[in-house]
Amino acid sequence: QVQLVESGGDSVQAGGSQRLSCVASGYTFSNYCMAWFRQAPGKKRQGVASIDTAGRTNYGDSVKGRFNISRDNRKKTLYLQMNTLKPKDTAMYYCTRRNSSGCYSWSEFGVWGQGTRVTVSS
Repeated sequence: QVQLVESGGDSVQAGGSQRLSCVASGYTFSNYCMAWFRQAPGKKRQGVASIDTAGRTNYGDSVKGRFNISRDNRKKTLYLQMNTLKPKDTAMYYCTRRNSSGCYSWSEFGVWGQGTRVTVSS
């Protein structure tokens, strides 16, 4: 079945870096827009970064210039490199697949992983 499995979340001090990974299975990874969302305690889930099948990327305003999303289609893996982490980046991070090849908006993401927790301390 279609599955997304995240890893790499950990506790880190402010200013540090971390890389999240998401391994996909059960479908043709290269055919779909992929993204990372996050949800902080008591807040709504928000889009962090997306990447379409052509490699075009989009970022949420709060992470532009600090985070980088990439994909390795041969390994069926999505990555999120997070630099200059801040306490406000603390959240559960989710890997997700959109129901299309293009990433036209932050909606219509229908497949989700279980999440990986990132905690940034000051």
